Amino acid sequence: MKKPLLVLLALVFVQFTSAQMESSSKRISVGAKVGVPNILSLNGEIVLPILDNHFAPFIDYGAFDIEDGDTEVGLNYTEFGLNYYFGSKGKGFYIGAGIAELSTDVTFNDLEFDDGTIGSGSVGLDIGTTNLKLGLKTGGVLYFRIEAGYGLGSPPKTIEVIGTANGVTETFIEPIPEIPGVNESGLLIGNIGFGFSF
Repeated sequence: MKKPLLVLLALVFVQFTSAQMESSSKRISVGAKVGVPNILSLNGEIVLPILDNHFAPFIDYGAFDIEDGDTEVGLNYTEFGLNYYFGSKGKGFYIGAGIAELSTDVTFNDLEFDDGTIGSGSVGLDIGTTNLKLGLKTGGVLYFRIEAGYGLGSPPKTIEVIGTANGVTETFIEPIPEIPGVNESGLLIGNIGFGFSF
């Protein structure tokens, strides 16, 4: 008689525990995003237990290289900010605001010097933006999200590069290379993400 009673109590406990886990909000999300301007980045978010689970600080980080003809661009993208979920479960529609920095290390390999020789030069360029976006995130242990928005900033049209060839140094003014999502007034934001929540 004791065994069936213990099994019944165990089943009731497991059912109750799983129901509690399903109804509670998943507070921590860790995953990845693919899109612009981040190309590929890691993402972390924590839904705060205060104010009815509406606010969630987040951070994104990605590092990648792109090539534009004879130009090589090393990019580091960092963004941190706060999402506001319209629902009280840390999922569904949300608006987000954040501060982002797109740090680049640009190498031009086709600089033409006054004497006709071809050389190279490198320069760093940092683009800071204030990002506003709208998103949608699913619930559950495995989540998916989609975001769209815009980063307000002032990327330069040209950059000054100091190049060297055969012991000669010259200064060049070059247009900034094509960086996905970056335009004259800021940057476009569009990505999809996935990961785990617990």
